[in-house]
Amino acid sequence: MEARLDDVSGPARLAAPDEGITPEELALAARNHAMPLEALRYDVTPPGLHYVLVHYDIPHVPPDPWTLSVEGHVGHALSFDPADLHDYPAVTQRVTLECAGNGRARLEPRPVSQPWLVGAVGTADWTGVPLRLLLAEAGIRPGAVDVVFTGADHGVERGVEQNYRRSLPLEVATGDDPEVLVAYAMNGEPLPPQHGHPLRLVVPGWYGMAHVKWLRDIFVADAPFTGYQQTEAYRIRQEADEPGEPVTRIAPRALLVPPGFPDFMSRVRVVRPGVVPLEGRAWSGRAPVTAVEVSTDDGRTWVPARMAPGPTHRWAWRGWHHTWTATPGRHVLTVRATDAEGHGQPLEQPWNRGGFANNLVQRVPVVCPEATERPPE
Repeated sequence: MEARLDDVSGPARLAAPDEGITPEELALAARNHAMPLEALRYDVTPPGLHYVLVHYDIPHVPPDPWTLSVEGHVGHALSFDPADLHDYPAVTQRVTLECAGNGRARLEPRPVSQPWLVGAVGTADWTGVPLRLLLAEAGIRPGAVDVVFTGADHGVERGVEQNYRRSLPLEVATGDDPEVLVAYAMNGEPLPPQHGHPLRLVVPGWYGMAHVKWLRDIFVADAPFTGYQQTEAYRIRQEADEPGEPVTRIAPRALLVPPGFPDFMSRVRVVRPGVVPLEGRAWSGRAPVTAVEVSTDDGRTWVPARMAPGPTHRWAWRGWHHTWTATPGRHVLTVRATDAEGHGQPLEQPWNRGGFANNLVQRVPVVCPEATERPPE
């Protein structure tokens, strides 16, 4: 019997009405993990709590030297061992990463893919070498337009065998706002395997698909890159046959640390009557977050939260706080962020076929029982 890649890697599709999460989606959810929302309390996310998305396999990194090449439309090609990068000035940036599909599982109809709720995010201190320094040393020739990054992770997606490969426009790759890093450390330690050891790209302000892990090759191109991850995946489309718009910078989002304590299965939160402190984080890759609002009645009324001082880290999330007086009954807590350019969060869900770059507000159901229901301590 003839075997084809299409037999194991079908086209993108939408879930049928009332179709539950598929076994394939469960398998993805078991391999990739979200950040537990209680970890929003950390300014910097511990690596084991930071969200992880791996398209294919985590590559095996053998003990022999790992080589990073810089080639293409340059004056002279370069080749680096990861240790060579320590000879360059080290730069550390605190950056919030968010998966482009964060929130996908809440959409209707649901795009069948990694079933993220809202926890596909994390913030880390990334240390490495500014990409612009490596490109300047290689000498970019006139006519260059894109810089293409190839990771070591190899697999099949929608019938296309490939290494994971993405590009950035030349002006982004060589810019200093944001300053793109070739990173070798996370939170002061060598990159963990799942976060791209030994080298990865960090592109502040951009969704996670741009932060190529297990980086092996940097190629300066004199024509727009048209690889699968650039022109087929990570496009905002309403219809399957339209070219769509590329996914780039992170839309504003605020998240609440779920208050009180949860039911094991439903995750519905339980709080006591009285004063309940609310806290969380907010971020945007487009402009600094300037305001967060909180609703305790599912978006019918809003009050401003107190913002933490800052932003002290341009590309990282910012803390916020609010005090709520809980009364017995059922409540839905909601938060929304606004950035300095006026971008905000919608109350009704946006939709596109890939479930990308949606930033629908978070809703947290809360039950506040009568005081007499309180169990003995």
